Amino acid sequence: MELFNSVHESGHEQIVFCHNKDVDLRAIIAIHDTTLGPALGGTRMWPYATEEEALQDVLRLSRGMTYKAAVSGLNLGGGKAVIIGDPRKDKSEALFRAFGRFIDSLHGRYITAEDVGIDVNDMEFIFQETNNVVGVHQVHGGSGDPSPYTAYGSIQGMKAALQKKFGDEDLSRYSFAVQGTGHVGLHLVRQLIKEGAKVFVTDINQDTIDDAVELGAEAVGQEEIYDVDADVFAPCALGAIVNEDTIPRFKFKIVAGPANNQLANNEAGNELERRGILYAPDYAVNAGGLMNVSIEFEGWNHERALRMMRTIYYNVGRIFKIAERDGIPSWQAADRMAEERIETLGKLKIPHLGKPHRFPGRERNAAH
Repeated sequence: MELFNSVHESGHEQIVFCHNKDVDLRAIIAIHDTTLGPALGGTRMWPYATEEEALQDVLRLSRGMTYKAAVSGLNLGGGKAVIIGDPRKDKSEALFRAFGRFIDSLHGRYITAEDVGIDVNDMEFIFQETNNVVGVHQVHGGSGDPSPYTAYGSIQGMKAALQKKFGDEDLSRYSFAVQGTGHVGLHLVRQLIKEGAKVFVTDINQDTIDDAVELGAEAVGQEEIYDVDADVFAPCALGAIVNEDTIPRFKFKIVAGPANNQLANNEAGNELERRGILYAPDYAVNAGGLMNVSIEFEGWNHERALRMMRTIYYNVGRIFKIAERDGIPSWQAADRMAEERIETLGKLKIPHLGKPHRFPGRERNAAH
């Protein structure tokens, strides 16, 4: 009953537990809401300490995808999947193909993509078992690695925040503290420096720090990043890093970056508001990756993807207007914007029951 209580409280439609002992597959697929369309969200591979931790993560992440799709104006619902395992040593073709069959059994209610611990090569194996996957290699008609587009979209969200806070969006006039120089973070650093911005970076991986420094960034310690005197704090790593311990150290005027679930809780968002620090809600800022893969439904191309990323600027700007209109913090305004769209369009549709998806220009070698 505790499981059903968790699902009831989070509002999820369906939870699927995937197990194949022959390939050591232990995975969970969470479909949160399909009011606006099929649930789309990435698969994450992570060595969770407990199964309960994995369940709570997939419930939280899938709910976030519902809000991200809604606030981005996409006709998609929210879902997510997690595979319990160490991505450095537990990957295999058989594991991902077994997982792909579970996805295929949902008949299009859930569509997967890359997430933490998963790369385009892993998606190739899943793609052999189901067509309900986006972000596959471009040779198959997919969009490939979403990281550059997530970073580009985040730049648009940052510009909207700069415009709101300072009245202009010239990146070269401002400084940025980028926490995390992984796939998305490094692309973000590259684009910021290309625009002439001053960039500070930190990461747990020294190799990626070195790559960022080579681009022109200045490296600081992992704890020192919170004390940097920069205009914008751009979280690009794991969540909950904007909290009661870090906020008092901020000299930043803006928090805007691509990491998911940056606020430890709602009170953290309220505290940023009280301190006059403008928060650009993470799931609106980092929607570029989702937007990019969504284009595969009609046929992906690079220029179309970049044009869609620009809408993030206007979406984030609209959130700030709602916050000002209703006298509420920006995190709450983003939720309100998403919930209003779901409620309005929900009157027109029933939950998505699933159907085969056809992606233009795509071919795959089915295993069966």
